[in-house]
Amino acid sequence: MLPITIGIVIGIILSLQSAVNSRLRSFIGSPYQASFVSFTIGTLFLAVVMLASHESLGVSGNIFATQPWWIWIGGLLGVIFLTTNILLFPHIGGVQTAIMPILGQVFMGSIIDNFGWFNSTQQPLTWVRVSGLLLALAGIVITVALPDILRRQANGQSDAAASTGNPWPWRLLGICTGALGAMQTTINGRLGLALNSALHAAFISFLVGALCLFFIVLVVNHGFREIKRATGHGKPWWIWIGGAMGGIFVLGNAYLAPIIGTGQTVVFALLGQIAGGLLVDQFGLLGAKRKPVVAVQLLGLLILIGGVVLIRLF
Repeated sequence: MLPITIGIVIGIILSLQSAVNSRLRSFIGSPYQASFVSFTIGTLFLAVVMLASHESLGVSGNIFATQPWWIWIGGLLGVIFLTTNILLFPHIGGVQTAIMPILGQVFMGSIIDNFGWFNSTQQPLTWVRVSGLLLALAGIVITVALPDILRRQANGQSDAAASTGNPWPWRLLGICTGALGAMQTTINGRLGLALNSALHAAFISFLVGALCLFFIVLVVNHGFREIKRATGHGKPWWIWIGGAMGGIFVLGNAYLAPIIGTGQTVVFALLGQIAGGLLVDQFGLLGAKRKPVVAVQLLGLLILIGGVVLIRLF
């Protein structure tokens, strides 16, 4: 029961982080600089927690020599996931930008568990668990996508923000991006085992991500001038805690993945993320625009919970 609770809680934290980072980006303007701020603060937060726990920030040379190269790229995959979502939105719209990566996350998480990729514990798929995955996906689509789809159809609108061009390459890119997110969860879990610390693994992941974003900002924005827009009178203090919330999420993933597998970690976190997102929308938390929850979203959440039960108990 504890892993389920942790997975749901970190998912809720991630949904709150999304609201916080969205407000930060509204002040800064540049999504890349806002993400750099978030990753940097997350790195500093995890470093402080490590020092308070009397853990070393360094890595033994023996770890580099004995572990596969791919255990160090979790932070890079996180940056690719974030950046690609920014690129997807103008081409396929908000609903599909949310759904396509989720599809990739759930399916790749299941594949990783089934075949034991990245030296993870093999957890073969059964028909009951496959049914649970499909039920969970149905719940996700109903909760996240169906209300907007019905609204757009009623207004005669298309979800895709751009009406020209073939959307399928962008949809496939979204699915591949979600797959990278599931891979990041597994890789960070493996790094946590190698370092004997999920906290250390989360710190390394954030550090790599912050360094990658540093160079992205230099290339794309030619500097960090816009960050100062988020300072001064009238700016809420909580816009700076998104990085710490992201650090807790990555830490939770690195802790859970070796214990319950990538697939279950992804699904439990998605359950928490969607539940938290509904709370943010319902009450307009953290400066988000208030969007009252409708009955079909609650139905979708119940279906998602049913899928999670099948996945976990069978």
